[in-house]
Amino acid sequence: MLAPHDPAWAAAAEREGARLARALGDLIVRVHHVGSTAIPGICAKPILDLIPVVRSLASLEKARATLKALGYAWWGEYVLSGRRFFTLSDDRGLRVVHAHAYEEGSEEITRHLAVRDHVRAHPEIARAYDAAKARARALHPDDSLAYSREKHAFLQQLQAEALALVAHPGGSKRIV
Repeated sequence: MLAPHDPAWAAAAEREGARLARALGDLIVRVHHVGSTAIPGICAKPILDLIPVVRSLASLEKARATLKALGYAWWGEYVLSGRRFFTLSDDRGLRVVHAHAYEEGSEEITRHLAVRDHVRAHPEIARAYDAAKARARALHPDDSLAYSREKHAFLQQLQAEALALVAHPGGSKRIV
């Protein structure tokens, strides 16, 4: 389930973001690498989380055939309003990319980037997050839903603090 951090994840995310941008043209504003694979030094499920920022979700909907030609499965809004979710699997059928597309200006983009950047900037928070994930994995080695629920409180606190720092730069960090 979790793998040690692989420095190759960053380059893989860059390549896949560029592939999406080439295929979708000016529909793509930029592609961000987020999630645990974007944080050096912590364990992660070896699935890249990307945020393609798009000019229009309606236009992205019309580009579904292009995404399918790239090998992506389309899931639509899939639980989160304002998001379009599509996934890429490898030749063995294992997921390798989760793409969470949002329209430019979405607060969800800010939230994801705030958390990523906050954890990257504070190694002690990265270590605490890694420890929370290890505890969750030890308690729920075969149940990904229970694993996610187990680390939820830590992530909620992390998100709140990261967003507070975006709103009030120079504030202090408290997660450890």
